[in-house]
Amino acid sequence: MFQRLFGRERQANRAITDALYTRIVAAARQEPFYSAWDVPDTPLGRFEMLSLHMFLFQHRLRGETGASADIAQQLIDEFFLDVDHSLRELGISDVGVPKRMKKLAKMFYGRTESYKDALERVDHAALAAALMRNVRPDAKEWPQASELADYVFAANRALAELPSQDICAGKLTYPVPQAA
Repeated sequence: MFQRLFGRERQANRAITDALYTRIVAAARQEPFYSAWDVPDTPLGRFEMLSLHMFLFQHRLRGETGASADIAQQLIDEFFLDVDHSLRELGISDVGVPKRMKKLAKMFYGRTESYKDALERVDHAALAAALMRNVRPDAKEWPQASELADYVFAANRALAELPSQDICAGKLTYPVPQAA
């Protein structure tokens, strides 16, 4: 009896985390990022956008307890499993994946600190600079960084307005990027 009850709960949780992760990935793959804002449509560019949207989700749930904290942890686990799977699909060997995962995890957490700092200080210029440094490290100038920073602030506000119980029910909406 207990296995049936816990099994159903686990399946329901899995459905919720799958729905949330699907929405995060869909938000990260919105076409204007790559066409209008010149984010590189490469594995690394897609990693940057997925990392950014995962950061926004995690930032929204920071400090929460209970189901929200559990979901935040499950989604970060799912994110890193997805990154691991993507590396393997790109042909990285079993021996090379852990080294790359360590590097990508370090990149992710470094980015989250700079994004968090800029968001909390409401520092548009610092956020645009961090985005340029991470998304377009090869570019001397990237005017679209300012537009992407505007989007990040808008997404942060939109996520802050979502009730935790809605998020825990699998409901999540990111704004649509408005290219100028």
